[in-house]
Amino acid sequence: MTTTSGPPARSGPADPHQATDPPRATDPADSGETDLPPAHDAADLCDQAQDLARNGHLKRAAALYQRAVAADPPPAVQARALLGLAVVEDRRGDLAAAREAARRALATGDTRHAPRAAYHLALSLEQEGVAEEAARVWRRLLDLGGPAYAAVAHYGLARDAEARGDRAAAEEHWEAALAVPADHAELGRLHAATVVEAARDLAGRLLERGWPDAALAAVERGLAIADDPELRLLRAAAHLEHAIGDLGAVVPAVGPSPAPAGTPGPRGEPEDGERPAPETSGAAVELLAGLLALRGEPDAAEHVWRAGLGDRDTAEEVRRRLRRGFASAPEEDAATPWWEPYLEEAAATSSTSVLAGELFAVVTRMHALLAVPVVEGEARASALRAVMEQALRTPSDTVWGVDVHADFRRRLHEAMGEDPLPEGWPEHGPPGSR
Repeated sequence: MTTTSGPPARSGPADPHQATDPPRATDPADSGETDLPPAHDAADLCDQAQDLARNGHLKRAAALYQRAVAADPPPAVQARALLGLAVVEDRRGDLAAAREAARRALATGDTRHAPRAAYHLALSLEQEGVAEEAARVWRRLLDLGGPAYAAVAHYGLARDAEARGDRAAAEEHWEAALAVPADHAELGRLHAATVVEAARDLAGRLLERGWPDAALAAVERGLAIADDPELRLLRAAAHLEHAIGDLGAVVPAVGPSPAPAGTPGPRGEPEDGERPAPETSGAAVELLAGLLALRGEPDAAEHVWRAGLGDRDTAEEVRRRLRRGFASAPEEDAATPWWEPYLEEAAATSSTSVLAGELFAVVTRMHALLAVPVVEGEARASALRAVMEQALRTPSDTVWGVDVHADFRRRLHEAMGEDPLPEGWPEHGPPGSR
């Protein structure tokens, strides 16, 4: 989640009253002017500086804004020039100069530009960790602007209170930041953007604290203003937490072992003492384990599977669900495929992708080993045998490699009636070397 509302301090707030067709910018160095311009020219200098800044000529723009400030124009123009200078200096990376200009613009008290200067200054201070001064500027902004800037200031003060651990003050400011008039059409762009951003931020914090109901309430207040994708994602996350809680009320009954941190805890048996049907418990185990894995808690998901598999009343149903989709054994082979325990382990530990990646890596290595002599037209029996033995040993470095070799040994023994392979094959000696 982002922790600031509106446009970032680096870019600065846009001027909603900018001229639609600003005059052509000129470089003061080209004009030959060295004396201070008259006060009535300051507004034109601001227009030219704004045009230069828009086209990326920040150094020239800063020089023009400085000339406009030095002309000592009326307070409104002075505030505009100082605000423009603050934004340009911030974009140039001179934070000290940017903040000084913003402080001077704020000091003018101009109803149009001083609130924007306060907004820009507070964000800059907050992002640099100067929390105390940022909070003072946010409080000053409460007295300067209308409802939109009041919402911005309350949002900033809510973040400050959160950082200080003052939950009571934070709650008060969150509520004020999210408050809107009954007619949402009356909201300006800044006010609407602030409410949506504050709703995102608050909902994310509440979810981290394990309060999905409160998070949902915050999300809905933001969605009432705009159909925001991030808010919809947060709403889905809150519903996910509800689902985990509901399933956690069913699953604890299937296993006696304590759950690790992050797993929903037992909520007790039903009052009449009846346990859920195995089908219900099995479905709850499967869903809860999947949701915990989705939430990024594979250890908790594994515990849920283990608990289900360890309960005699539900183990069969849980194992059926855990193995759903596994390949069945060939009809001519009644034995359980050697790979099923590894698939079961991977499903229970949410590591199926890891196992698949390992398998593909082994297949790729074996393919490469066998492909080289084919491409090169190798005909020597000894060379081909050496390559085949090397490919045969490729799975040996994996956990499941020993079972690949053991399965072949079993099948060969059944077909021949004897075991012709030496101990430790294929790592130690070719067939017949016993």
